[in-house]
Amino acid sequence: MGDSRESYREQALKLFPWVCGRCGRDFAGKQLRELTVHHKDHNHSNNPPDGSNWELLCIYCHDNEHQRYLEADAHGDIKRPGDTGTTFKGFAGLDKLLNGKE
Repeated sequence: MGDSRESYREQALKLFPWVCGRCGRDFAGKQLRELTVHHKDHNHSNNPPDGSNWELLCIYCHDNEHQRYLEADAHGDIKRPGDTGTTFKGFAGLDKLLNGKE
């Protein structure tokens, strides 16, 4: 990998499963064209070869992410890179439940 002629999309498709990182939809065949690379920090020049600034999103979730970003920008609420904008912890307490310690 790392061939300068290879696009970051091609690199991302080699690194990650072909699943939308938001809605979880699987992609294959002709549908693969609907899977896009989203730059987490919104900087399209930031393309580390390990893919740490990328996530695969379907075109619908990708559009939604950019719309949210534009709305946050308009309201002055842009989050810092790495800030997910949420405090929800979906698996909080799961270890206690699995170990029978409620």
